[in-house]
Amino acid sequence: MTSKATRSNEPVGRLLGWLGLRDTRDSPPAGFAFPDGGGSRDLTRLARHQLIGTIMAFLVDNDLDVSPANLLLAHAAFSGTNPHLARQISTRSQSPGGINQQWLDELADQDSGQPDRADLDRLIARLETNLDSFHANTKEARSVTSDYGSELEQHVVDLEQLQKTGRIVSSLADLARVMLDRTRKAEDDMRKSEDEAKALRRSLARAKRDAEVDFLTGLPNRRAFEVLLDKHYHEARAACEPLSVAFCDIDEFKKVNDVHGHEAGDRVIKAIADTLARISNDHCHVARHGGEEFVMLFRGATPGQAALRLDEAREALADRRLINRKTDEPFGQITFSGGVADVFGYGDTRAALKAADDALYKAKAAGRNRVEIADPA
Repeated sequence: MTSKATRSNEPVGRLLGWLGLRDTRDSPPAGFAFPDGGGSRDLTRLARHQLIGTIMAFLVDNDLDVSPANLLLAHAAFSGTNPHLARQISTRSQSPGGINQQWLDELADQDSGQPDRADLDRLIARLETNLDSFHANTKEARSVTSDYGSELEQHVVDLEQLQKTGRIVSSLADLARVMLDRTRKAEDDMRKSEDEAKALRRSLARAKRDAEVDFLTGLPNRRAFEVLLDKHYHEARAACEPLSVAFCDIDEFKKVNDVHGHEAGDRVIKAIADTLARISNDHCHVARHGGEEFVMLFRGATPGQAALRLDEAREALADRRLINRKTDEPFGQITFSGGVADVFGYGDTRAALKAADDALYKAKAAGRNRVEIADPA
């Protein structure tokens, strides 16, 4: 096997080159001075300066409103939060129409359809808390009602057993029996409500699992991967273990959809998901990031080691000859490109994801069907 993994000499990908970005090691922003000692804090501050300058240049150069919506969209694209959005902006900037406010508003409308992870988490947490409270209250109420009913029943029996009772005692016995019947009914209703709460909790657990799984591939989705990345980031840092992240993107996927249709395109995505899933284990996690793009996390692996494993999957896929089973027409050679970055080589996980995406973009520009390794910041 001949590996095509190579090292990138550009710490900033070509994606944002048109915005006037410079290598952060060679040209820090005006007015920025490194404090004594250096370290990750300096890199984080430098990254903030770089991000602010990028957003400002984007808005000013394209004559866009300095509005909350534009700022949020620019931050998502240029901070590494949404690489797909960044590529859309880059592609549009090179088109004849260029970037204008109308196009950006349409892009924002498309992006607003995606559920907000923080809002979803808060909603689920509130629902779980309410369920816990409801379950505890109904259980306690049912227990108290049951005890009260038992005691009331005994009093009814005692009253009925009295040999010399007057009309008042007899009426009291009848009233107590009515109260007992109502108490038993309330206890039964509470038991049903408790069962419904348990069923709702099971449904909520299934909904949470479904919210973290990509329906087409069965892989974890972007939301689940971000949780996983945060967990392994803190664990690997505490254990002094290497941690690498990679982006993979199917080469010329639009042609597959144009020639064979979107249904066939979905089958190609599934085939590549299966190929990547074969190299995943407890220390290698793969997720579908969106569209034809996948993201991977390598625990205990340096960028070079991660790139080799990813390259093996790339070659295995490139050697296959996939056929459209619906038409028996060959898809031709299906390949993907990849970019790998050292998570601890950057100020935070977002910066590392952006570096991996930049390396992926460089692999695309260098001819596709290859894996690039990003240089540390």
